[in-house]
Amino acid sequence: MPAAKAAPAFTPQPVFTAPGDTRVPHTSIRKVIARRMLESKQQVPHFYLTVEFEIDALLAARQAINDVVRKQGAKVSVNDMIIKACAKALRDHPECNASWTEDEMIQYGAVDISVAVATDRGLITPIVRNADMKGVGQISVEMKDLAGRAKVGKLKLEEFQGGGFTISNLGMFGVNDFAAIINPPQAMILAVGAAEERAVVRKGQIVVRNMINCTLAVDHRVVDGAMGAQYLQTLRAYIEQPAAMLA
Repeated sequence: MPAAKAAPAFTPQPVFTAPGDTRVPHTSIRKVIARRMLESKQQVPHFYLTVEFEIDALLAARQAINDVVRKQGAKVSVNDMIIKACAKALRDHPECNASWTEDEMIQYGAVDISVAVATDRGLITPIVRNADMKGVGQISVEMKDLAGRAKVGKLKLEEFQGGGFTISNLGMFGVNDFAAIINPPQAMILAVGAAEERAVVRKGQIVVRNMINCTLAVDHRVVDGAMGAQYLQTLRAYIEQPAAMLA
């Protein structure tokens, strides 16, 4: 039997420029982002799970917490609450807090959450270490510091390399729903959309609730569909009953 022919190498098409076009040289960080995202989409078997969360109780809990921590100069955001909820759910599902290697699966002992931050130089994912063990006030203070230093290129290497799970929130830009690319070698990334009032049915009655769409992108080598769905069930419990994650 003749040997199968190798697929032809991809050859990018030339880009033609015209007067008025501007050439913007790639920064080193933009090259790294491009390479990692391309490798992720080519080599990681993604699948996606989309859910809708009711966040009225979470908003009320956030307001109560801010009434307390405001005296300390802190202000907790919805994203800070989501970081905490994701971390608690990972502690409950350690099989999801993992990475694939060719020889074995690595299950992480610590729950470290990477959070996507847009900067002028590109996307950076600073890490909240041991997020499951921290209060949302502390998470808020750390995230403001990390994001601020990320935007001016002042993060240390260990502050944005590593992590076991990433959150990407585009809700502040009015994006309702999107799917993110996994941040390798992590196995999951949660894409968070904008909060908005929607008409929903509760006990046969149409009521208005604050809702968000979230899409979990999953590495199928590490986490199966049922495992990903169970993680989201636990995450729902923490987001819709925030007292459980603050206990």
